[in-house]
Amino acid sequence: MVNTPNDIEIFDRALIRLKRARAAAGGFSDADFLYTWTKNNLLDRLDVIQRTHERVVQLGARGGRIMDGAVVCDLNDAFKPDVVADEEFLPFAPQSLDCVISSLDMHSVNDLPGALLQIKKALKPDGLFIAAMFGGESLHELRSSLSETEMVMRGGLSPRVFPFADKQELGGLLQRAGFALPVVDSEIITVTYAHIFKLMEDLRNMGESNVIAARDKAYVGKEFFMRAAQHYASKFAESDGRIPASFEIIFLIGWAPHDSQQKPLQPGSAQNRLADALKAKETKL
Repeated sequence: MVNTPNDIEIFDRALIRLKRARAAAGGFSDADFLYTWTKNNLLDRLDVIQRTHERVVQLGARGGRIMDGAVVCDLNDAFKPDVVADEEFLPFAPQSLDCVISSLDMHSVNDLPGALLQIKKALKPDGLFIAAMFGGESLHELRSSLSETEMVMRGGLSPRVFPFADKQELGGLLQRAGFALPVVDSEIITVTYAHIFKLMEDLRNMGESNVIAARDKAYVGKEFFMRAAQHYASKFAESDGRIPASFEIIFLIGWAPHDSQQKPLQPGSAQNRLADALKAKETKL
């Protein structure tokens, strides 16, 4: 996730376009629950910030427009965005935007550090970046079941589930891109299914099935998935027989630097001693 497109293609971007087109033409409306939940949570965070944004760009069209007046961009025209634009090559002038918002869209960007840097450059000073991304705990049950089955049946592993970033990594990337006052938090949403095949159907309808460039393109056969389903049920099934699927949603907030923003104190600038506040004896070493 931290490589540039010229180094390694982690995600097959052409395949992402195709899968989003299929999702838009197929069953996305039957599997949009994560996008609806995430959209509402992003709006709650924007309400807390209490700021009016005039020039807003939204990256990712799935789930619909989040903010009134936002210009919606997406990788292709499947979900009817206002602008077709690749997140890795954003077409916005420096310091031209008040806010950039993204919902469950940027986890499949090959050069995520570069995309964040472009977003920061496109924001006006004190402009807001707010986003939600799938995090590292997402689909850990599915990843485990597929991996165990593949090791037993084929004696090796092929990447079948996204290599999601975690909170620490994303916080570090915000800082590296030059965002001020970064905030990162997450929530885990657990969805239960009758079986693994319904989970995989939902992932297809979301446009989120396997798009890893190094994936095994050969069909592994029905037996593979039947045994993966058995492993999933035996290891993770709840008391009612349904299987849980975890989705970690990581929320990121960062600001383009501005002189008016709160700054950390310089080392040695404190006016009071910690020993006095604690009523403790200070020992010099």
